[in-house]
Amino acid sequence: MKAKLALENGTILTGEAFGAEGETTGEVVFNTSMSGYQEIFTDPSYTGQIVTMTYPLIGNYGINVDDVESPKPQVAGVIVKEYFDFHSNFRASESLGSWLKRHNIVAVQGLDTRMITKMLRTFGAMRGILSTGDMDDQRLMMKVKGSPEMTGLDLTRVVSCKEPYKWDKVNKTQFLLKPLTNGSTNCQRFKVVAYDCGIKQNIMRRLTSYGCDVTVVPALHPAEEVLAMNPDGIFVSNGPGDPAAVRKAIENLKTLIGKRPIFGICLGHQLLALAFNAKTYKLKFGHRGGNHPVKNLLTQKIEITSQNHGFAVDPETLDKKTLEVTHVNLNDGTNEGFRHNKLPIFSVQYHPEASPGPHDSDYLFSYFMEMMRTGAPVVVNN
Repeated sequence: MKAKLALENGTILTGEAFGAEGETTGEVVFNTSMSGYQEIFTDPSYTGQIVTMTYPLIGNYGINVDDVESPKPQVAGVIVKEYFDFHSNFRASESLGSWLKRHNIVAVQGLDTRMITKMLRTFGAMRGILSTGDMDDQRLMMKVKGSPEMTGLDLTRVVSCKEPYKWDKVNKTQFLLKPLTNGSTNCQRFKVVAYDCGIKQNIMRRLTSYGCDVTVVPALHPAEEVLAMNPDGIFVSNGPGDPAAVRKAIENLKTLIGKRPIFGICLGHQLLALAFNAKTYKLKFGHRGGNHPVKNLLTQKIEITSQNHGFAVDPETLDKKTLEVTHVNLNDGTNEGFRHNKLPIFSVQYHPEASPGPHDSDYLFSYFMEMMRTGAPVVVNN
């Protein structure tokens, strides 16, 4: 079956469908990871986006029941160069194509993903439509131009849980608990409340493996109710959409600042910055992949990181009297992290839980444990 991709700049490409039949609109972006397509497609941060995979062969190891970041695919659509249906993996339970079809996700193969990626890098992420039905170019372009922009869009309401719940799942494949930063194997358990703005399951697995009892609450859960749970620390998760549009979450964080240790990742990093009255902006084409170099300014070490975001924090708007930039992206110099000088608060733009990898930044979870243990900012020794 044929499928068409139409982009808002007028580009129209024809390929072959391998997922569900139908039509989907979204922001077309690209991911440079060489593996981990199952984790990528189930990451709630991709809600509203059509993901182009730059690695040319996708589907060769199928789909399994363990390597998911949420219960179902979250992407609006999938674009690949070549789809491989005859997967080979002892853990696989079905093919990628059948899984996408079962979850009603439109996918297309046979497109020039190198050309699409270069176009997105040149002109920026843009709206697009994937269709297996309507083949009329003019009608497709009208639908694209009528679809919503990502700027100003609060998608946390779509992906967040509706009620608080306890995280009690164990993934047998998770790597072993690492010691705290002081070298201790302290088994003290911490009560953590995690704001679900589109949280990846591996974040909760990592918090659990470090000795946390995790309660997950909706993105807009009142700060007063979170404090009433008497947590040792508060975590603010990743998620989709424009951080500046999530105003209620920003107000909640303003209330929580100084009350408990706080750790933010990705959208959580941006929301914390906004709570400190900094500003965010939309990147031209975003950072998405498992190979982004980041420099830790506290240790002077380089980390290869997993990333997935289309917005960034403007470091010039961070209050230099109270906040310190801790990490910087070596590709484009954008902000990748900051911490408070006096309070136990820090956040990073990238994903230290990094499912499926790399794991260079897993140490950040031990920073969080240390903050909850001492109630003070982490002291970092080079």
